[in-house]
Amino acid sequence: MSTDQLPDTGADLVLLLDLEQIEDNIYRGLSPHTGQQRIFGGQVAGQALVAAGRTVPPDRTVHSLHAYFLVAGDPSVPVVYQVDRIRDGRSFTTRRVVAVQHGRAIFHLSASFQVAEEGVEHQDAMPDVPDPDDLPTMADLLAPYPELLADHLARPMLIERRYVGRPPFVPRGDGEPVTAGSGVWIKAGALPDDPLVHVCALTYASDMTLLDSVLLPHDMSFWRDTVSGASLDHAMWFHRPFRADQWLLYAQHSPAAGGGRGLATGRIFSRHGELLVSVVQEGLVRRPRAAAS
Repeated sequence: MSTDQLPDTGADLVLLLDLEQIEDNIYRGLSPHTGQQRIFGGQVAGQALVAAGRTVPPDRTVHSLHAYFLVAGDPSVPVVYQVDRIRDGRSFTTRRVVAVQHGRAIFHLSASFQVAEEGVEHQDAMPDVPDPDDLPTMADLLAPYPELLADHLARPMLIERRYVGRPPFVPRGDGEPVTAGSGVWIKAGALPDDPLVHVCALTYASDMTLLDSVLLPHDMSFWRDTVSGASLDHAMWFHRPFRADQWLLYAQHSPAAGGGRGLATGRIFSRHGELLVSVVQEGLVRRPRAAAS
């Protein structure tokens, strides 16, 4: 993919995730020019999972991943993904992936794949929320904030979002209760049928909004406040097959924050109420330090 291309469709998301194989177990991924100073964490996670999945038989699908973001990625140079084939068992396959730039690791991922099996089933119920077709688009929500709208339109929007309730860039209204939970419908553009593409696309999307829930109890937002944030570690468990190019509800909650860090959990549901994925992430959340007197 040309790094001069601004991806904004499902096809462009596929291109972003389509790594170049440069040697056995070694892959290379590129970043689009978006004006950002660091690579979006979901991009590295999604590309790393692609690299892992390319070394696994197609009858085994990913059921979990655990990742650490080590150093901010440089979008001006490629990322090299080195895959370690940890284990190939009868039912499970384990892969470890290290993403490297400038001679050092910037990201580490472990992923486990499993052959299809049957077993007991249960799940939490999906929250009662409006349908995405009944909710405003991001452009509609940002219309009263022209400076935010301009920035939004200047960036590639690979994942469409429809917020349930107040979006994070809108201040809490008078009398509105404090909450540490939020919800957003998410959807990629049209994707091919390859299940690995859908899992990696949702891995990409899972890092977009989750840390917003850490700031909700404090009526703060990465959009409108001088607060910095970065993903530290990220874990996902995939419970059922899904398509990332259909509307999925991302229900998010932050149980705790402290020490400059915030913990956030997410549950991703299908439009029909199936619990598809569970997510946990801890992120760095910092306010600017006061200037020395």
